[in-house]
Amino acid sequence: MTAKIDPAARKKAIIDQLMALEAQELATAQAHHDAFQKESKLDDREGHDKDDIAASRESADLAAAFDGPVHAHHAKIDVIENTDFSLTDTVQPGAVVWLGDRHFVVCVSTTKFDVDGETYMGISTQSPIYLAMAGMRKGDVFTHNGTEFEIREIL
Repeated sequence: MTAKIDPAARKKAIIDQLMALEAQELATAQAHHDAFQKESKLDDREGHDKDDIAASRESADLAAAFDGPVHAHHAKIDVIENTDFSLTDTVQPGAVVWLGDRHFVVCVSTTKFDVDGETYMGISTQSPIYLAMAGMRKGDVFTHNGTEFEIREIL
């Protein structure tokens, strides 16, 4: 764990990084969508050969494939913005939970991200590990996938 830092400031830094990660994921997905959307548009000339039309259709299909990720990241940002991240002593939505060397933010699933030298990962309230520890407090022990975990800290 990090050196003694105000718990509220520590949690804010973690949540700020969580939001920045999702904002970056959204920007990347949106950029891919926009690039393929642009490539799908045929220019103004009158005649287009089959290759032009096929390339346009392929780009349109790829742009459509990025609709899902764009919507998913928008939805995750909405969940983050509407989650209560107040300090808590119970594993619940908005909690930051330390399980040994694993650190989770209960909100939305994310890739790993670092804050002050520690690695965190967002988990959703539907994830099996969250469901196994929901409602528990610091010091409680639970088993998930055959491994026993102790809740070391909750913010």
